[in-house]
Amino acid sequence: MASFFNPKAKKWIKGRKGLFDEIKNRLDPEEKVAWFHCASLGEFEQGRPLIEAFRHNHSDYKIVLTFFSPSGYEIRKDYSGADYIFYLPADTSKNAVRFVSLIHPSVAIFIKYEFWYNYLAQLHHEKIPVIMASAIFRPGQPFFKWYGTWFRKQLQNIHYFFVQNDDSRKLLLSVGISNVAISGDTRFDRVHEIKIRKKSFPLIEKFKDGSQVLVAGSTWPKDEELILSLLNNPGFSFKLIIAPHEIHETRIRDLVAKTKGKAARYSNADNEQLDSYQILIIDTIGILSQLYQYAFISYIGGGFGKGIHNILEAVTFGIPVIFGPEYKKFDEAVDLINLKGAFCIHHKEELNNIIHSLVDNPDFYKICSDICTNFVKEKTGATQMIMQKIEESVMTKKG
Repeated sequence: MASFFNPKAKKWIKGRKGLFDEIKNRLDPEEKVAWFHCASLGEFEQGRPLIEAFRHNHSDYKIVLTFFSPSGYEIRKDYSGADYIFYLPADTSKNAVRFVSLIHPSVAIFIKYEFWYNYLAQLHHEKIPVIMASAIFRPGQPFFKWYGTWFRKQLQNIHYFFVQNDDSRKLLLSVGISNVAISGDTRFDRVHEIKIRKKSFPLIEKFKDGSQVLVAGSTWPKDEELILSLLNNPGFSFKLIIAPHEIHETRIRDLVAKTKGKAARYSNADNEQLDSYQILIIDTIGILSQLYQYAFISYIGGGFGKGIHNILEAVTFGIPVIFGPEYKKFDEAVDLINLKGAFCIHHKEELNNIIHSLVDNPDFYKICSDICTNFVKEKTGATQMIMQKIEESVMTKKG
């Protein structure tokens, strides 16, 4: 019913029509397969280092990548690191039996939060090992409640857990799950790789034109209201790059209108006098993570809604980050707040004060920047740890 009113729900339904026939026609039953599953785009970025490491180590395997959400599938359906990319069929017993039999994986790797109980049960039934990577557990989850016996039982279908922190490890141990190790978060490996392989963007360089730039990524209207308020401050000489979380045409036009003629759109910037504009609006997908290299300061959106978006893509470039108050579910944000590499704001006065502190005190800025750089560097290595376990306990048995 939701598909009549919600475009994402419509894509969710449409993307699954005829899916089993497509899988049957495309996959060779004689191929060796590794299955990676991600909920959406954020989890894909988390899983990407593992996918690419597996591809490097096992070129004789085909990789099946599945998504639950259209926001992941639609953006990454042409990702070259996987051989087959599908939506995950709804988690019913019948679907699980059929899907697992069609792709016949040697190993299944689920990223972070994905607990689809029928699939886990079927994989366990067929003795296919399941690795849970970059997982986070919290006391409020049903696994750890008095009524959670059934949910806890499902965790026994998972071969091994790699968790991001010690709190998650302790929670699993408290319910009798001991096949767990603290690996950290594979996102650190991903953003470190982005920094190493950064690409140049001539249009961005032309827009920057030697100015300091504030890059505001994955923003929502409340974030943009704060960012644009900076233009009213005397002496504010920054240029702004704003990359909204949603880039449909109505949304972009509304944002352009709010800038009162000060903004250019990235998609048609070839013919613009970019250096004469103060604001550049990114109305395309897939490049934000690279744009933070041009920032002096970054602002990460979502903190006035359900929660902040990825801050590590900016932090890896040594860029201090600013965001709204909804950040406490994200360990990296909490840690960086405590280390003074990130800053939480509640209103425009706080935003203005933090920016002035970073601009007016070069020594303070360098300290913050070094904190960010070292924070990522010290937390890389999760991919290698998880792959070692896969090699030792899974692939050796599978041949």
